[in-house]
Order: sequence, then structure tokens, then C-alpha cells
Amino acid sequence: MTDAQETAAASSLRTTGGAPPDDGGSTAPGAPTPLLEPREGIPPVIADEAGLAEVVAAFAAGTGPVAVDAERASGYRYGQRAYLVQLRREGAGTALIDPVACPDLSALGAALRDTEWVLHAATQDLPCLREIGMVPTRLFDTELAGRLAGFPRVGLGAMVEGVLGYVLEKGHSAVDWSTRPLPEPWLRYAALDVELLVDLRDALEKELDRQGKLEWAHQEFAAIAAAPPAEPRKDPWRRTSGMHKVRRRRQLAVVRELWEARDRIAQRRDVSPGKVLSDAAIVEAALALPANVHALAALSGFGHRMGRRQLEQWQAAVDRAKALPEAQLPQQGQAVAGPPPPRAWADKDPAAAARLSAARTAVSALAEELSMPQENLITPDTVRRVCWEPPQGVTADSVAEALVSHGARPWQVELVTPVLVTALSAQAA
Repeated sequence: MTDAQETAAASSLRTTGGAPPDDGGSTAPGAPTPLLEPREGIPPVIADEAGLAEVVAAFAAGTGPVAVDAERASGYRYGQRAYLVQLRREGAGTALIDPVACPDLSALGAALRDTEWVLHAATQDLPCLREIGMVPTRLFDTELAGRLAGFPRVGLGAMVEGVLGYVLEKGHSAVDWSTRPLPEPWLRYAALDVELLVDLRDALEKELDRQGKLEWAHQEFAAIAAAPPAEPRKDPWRRTSGMHKVRRRRQLAVVRELWEARDRIAQRRDVSPGKVLSDAAIVEAALALPANVHALAALSGFGHRMGRRQLEQWQAAVDRAKALPEAQLPQQGQAVAGPPPPRAWADKDPAAAARLSAARTAVSALAEELSMPQENLITPDTVRRVCWEPPQGVTADSVAEALVSHGARPWQVELVTPVLVTALSAQAA
């Protein structure tokens, strides 16, 4: 049993039906306990201002960290808004909040501003929480903690089972959370997602401390909490699946026109863009450049189930692209900031390619020694940038300065600088 599991075993947890386990903790390895009911039962969904005010007061009066989770309707609705918010805190119990009925949770966010928030894969939920007024100043990310601690599987279910010895039912993770009313089994699943999150946090904190990695984790968590909202993606239409088949600029223009038309329709109807028109259909039309509605209807993805009016709107998008003057056609490939793709380095700059190979080998060996994924030790993009344009004089100070300029945290700079100096110096010699 790991220290993390021993921490869990010392906790007062609950199992099936809400009764405490006989031994006061997790079960023996190999015999995980199914967690079937929240310890206080399924709470009612808060869907009015009066209920929200009670939750705000209860959670403000609670103690310790607060577990936070959000459910979205990816694949069903347009965008990534939250359709259910779950919280749990000592002294307050569990709350389920409907952010459609209560779209402004800024009062709750303010009440918890100085509290540590515990999330699993925080960067996935923070954007939708920010939209409804919930922004943490301190957080603990249990998924990232698991990566830093060297756990091979870091999904919430795998972490709860491997660290605490309990099995979470995960059958409703991909359902349409915009459904109203939400079925009871879904609400039970949602409540259980925050049931043990603080217990998991406590166990992982002890494990990270044992490994000497707790300060590293704190720096990572602080960076996530301080990060500004992501900038809108430039030319998002270029991420259409199957774009590698589209090589001519006129065809690229068709992809762009169809993608933008689909996005407008999806936003207006509040449905996932893929439910309006598939990426495969967009690429098919771009490659075929159909001359009219009849030709379009013969293409895969524009079959007999599509009405004449729909076909006409897609053909209009194709025609707009075909009518564009040459100067307004999109360029092949997207302007890339920073170094070129590594596969091109050998031709463009063989010395840089040699530096990158040496640096990758050194960083990979260090990550293996530290029992963590290489990308968590230092991002591959940072390594590429330093290798493509290394400091004029390769010293510990100059390499450290370069790493900091690319956003590396102090713990990363301390660990990675020596191996990069060695790799870069060897190639320079």
C-alpha cells in the first residue's frame, strides 16, 4: 500500500449506501469498493435565487478546501458552457446547481475566493466556470498531481480506485447534460464526482510530499490559477478533420466558407456543429467543387435526408468560395510562430536538429528518473524553441533565462537547465 492509500485508509470515508466501511478506510488492493450513493443522498438541484443564496451561505461557512466540478454538453450543444455545477465542502455537504436557471454564480465565486478549489483536470472546467462568475485564486488539480506523482492512469475513476480503493460509476460522462429535468441516475453520478475529491487531494498531497514534489505541484497549480483566458484560435476552420486531403487554395476557401456557415447555423440553433454538417462532408465538398445542388446532393454527407433548402445554403457557400478572386483565397498552411515542425529541421538546420535530438534524449531520461510524463517536466514546445534559437553563450544562466522567457516554472528551470546545458554544449563542441 502506498502512502497515498494509507492516507485514504485513515480518512472517514463512506461506501455503498452511505455506511462507513468496517476498517475506517479503503479496501485492500484488488478489492475496490463500489461507491453507489453520496453519503447524504442526492441533493436537490438548485434552480432559483433563494436556493442559491442558501448554498452561498452554507459554503461560505464551510471549512477546508472545496471540491468543484462542472458538466458540459459537448457533442450536443454549441460551445462549452456548463449545464451543471457540483460542489462539496466540509460543513456544507454537496450542492448541485443548475447554471441555466442560475446563470450568475459570482456571489458563490466571491464567497469561495480565498478557499482552495479542488478540481480534476482543472483546465477543462475553468473556462466554463469563468463564464458564470466562478474564478479560483488557489486550486489543487488532482489529475495534474497524479501526473507529477507518476501514476500511470490519471482519470478520476482510475485515481479514486488506485489511491482510495473505491470505484466510481462513470457511465454518464458523455450524456447530454442540457437535458431537463436531469434524470436521477445522472445526478447521482454528478454528486459522486465530488464525493471523494478532497479525500483524493489529501492523499495526493501526502504522496507528492513524500516524493519531494509538493512544491513543484504548488507552482503548477498557481500557474493554472493565474493564467488568463485563452485567446480565440486563429483560423479555427483549419482544424477541420481531414484537412490534410485539401491541397489547393480554392478548395481551402470552400472549407472555410462551409465551416463558417455551419458555425453560424450551429450557434443560432445551439447545437454541436457536427450535428449540422460533418467535417467529412465539408472536406468532400471542397475536393469535389460541385457545380450545382444536384452535384452536391450526390456527395457523401449531403444525402437524400437533407432538404432542398439545406442543400441550397451549402451550395451557396461553395459558390461564394468559387467566386473569390485569387488574392482573397486562403494560403496553403498556416503561419506558425516559432520554429518549424521538427521533421523539417534536418533540411533547414542540421545543427539545430542535432541539438533537438540530444535535448530530447536528455529530457526524456530525466523525466523517467523522476517518474513523470516528459511534457509535465517541460513542454516539448519550450525544448524546441530553446534548441532552434539557443542562447549566444550556452551557460546555466543563459539557458535558465531562455526557459523562463518561454514560461517555465522555477522548479522546471532548476531541473531542466543542467541537462539542456549539457546537450547544447555537446552539440556546440
